[in-house]
Amino acid sequence: MSRWNLAWLLGVPAALMCGIVFASSARQPEKDYQRIRTIVDVLAEVEDKYVEELTEDKKQRLVEDMINGGLRQLDPHSQYLNEDAVNAFNSQSEGEFGGVGIMIGIDPKDVYLTVDSPMADSPAYHAGIQAGDVILKVEDKSTENMRVEEARKLISGKAGTKVRLTMRRAGGKEPEEITLTRAKIEMHVIQGVARLPDGITWDYFADKTNKIALIRLTGFNGRTSKELKPALEQIEKDGAKALIFDLRDNPGGLLNEAVDVSDLFLSSGVVVSTKGRTDKGRSWSAKDDKSPYERPNERPMVVLINHGSASASEIVAAALQDNARATLVGERSYGKGSVQKILDLPDRKTAVKLTTEVWLTPAGKHIHRAADAKESDSWGVYPDAGQEVKLTDEQFKRYALLRRSLDLISGKPGVAPPKAVAAPKPSAEYKDLVVEKALEHLRKKLSGVGEAIPVVQPHRLANVVPT
Repeated sequence: MSRWNLAWLLGVPAALMCGIVFASSARQPEKDYQRIRTIVDVLAEVEDKYVEELTEDKKQRLVEDMINGGLRQLDPHSQYLNEDAVNAFNSQSEGEFGGVGIMIGIDPKDVYLTVDSPMADSPAYHAGIQAGDVILKVEDKSTENMRVEEARKLISGKAGTKVRLTMRRAGGKEPEEITLTRAKIEMHVIQGVARLPDGITWDYFADKTNKIALIRLTGFNGRTSKELKPALEQIEKDGAKALIFDLRDNPGGLLNEAVDVSDLFLSSGVVVSTKGRTDKGRSWSAKDDKSPYERPNERPMVVLINHGSASASEIVAAALQDNARATLVGERSYGKGSVQKILDLPDRKTAVKLTTEVWLTPAGKHIHRAADAKESDSWGVYPDAGQEVKLTDEQFKRYALLRRSLDLISGKPGVAPPKAVAAPKPSAEYKDLVVEKALEHLRKKLSGVGEAIPVVQPHRLANVVPT
């Protein structure tokens, strides 16, 4: 079989290599051609001699796996995105998509899809679908051993269209068919302590006596700062005197949203700066919006972080710490100090997510954790002195149960949850040790016992380079 008749081989790798290698290495076209030729030669041997004939889908997956295997050698965050992955990424970044509103997983016992949680104010939510329900079929296709990504593609779709699910309800035995009409699903990122009795609005106060509010942020998508503003306005209206800003287990998201969120609490100072391989980098600074939450002496603030706080969460935490706006409580963060860009490939349907910059804290620190980093190495964002709270495995499990109970009732303000949906309740005796530490710190601040937060100017980053 001629190596030059392998159209299926050349489509993705050639487009990728031309998009990445030729653009950056135009002075060495012969070497670039040789690299592409090596890939084509290997795939040709697979086509001619592999023990079984590959379907078109398997051929495509092989090519994509080869590309992603190579990109992972660069860093774990670079990735080739096929058309489905591009669409999913865009939906997540925008904070909305067309679907029925089910977070799905796989039950290891019977290898069928299960419902992790329904999203509030979604078709699944109002149909009474609950965590633990098993999805046996999507239309007429069994979900046994189905990949989550394949299920997502089948269940999601244009708003207004219908999808039929065969389900076995949690605790039930007989299958049940449910037809749902897809809708625009909005992913909301703001949570409080608990829902108020109306089942609609959030109770944001962790300490009602001392008026200490708690706002949890679960991600940084295209609507994060827009949803945070009214929450801050609400706690201010309700008389909040201090704020706990919970970024634990927040995986991050969009850089511009991290900047906008930081700016809600800062009147001046550098928020973050980035530096690429050849450019001088970019820098973002806060502006004074006259908000009461920009004034640390009037509204003391604690930010909660842990090992699951990554990327945009670390940008916000470091910005507020280095600008002396907030005290950090909890555990050292994840340590993701790089920036990825989505670079469209020539077909305009696929893309490569590539690490193009590192980011630096206002103090000029590069917090990225290398693949071979040790616990004793310096990476991540650290809690302030005396504010570290390490949880045991059992304590973290109990904390995770509390957070899951909030996830199940998180949704659009103004929409009451149906009676069929019931979130698991953590033990009434459970105390969130990290929140308790934050409350202790803020109570001292409010009583005048704690030291005032010093007002200092962070280092400027014009000449800072990562080390």
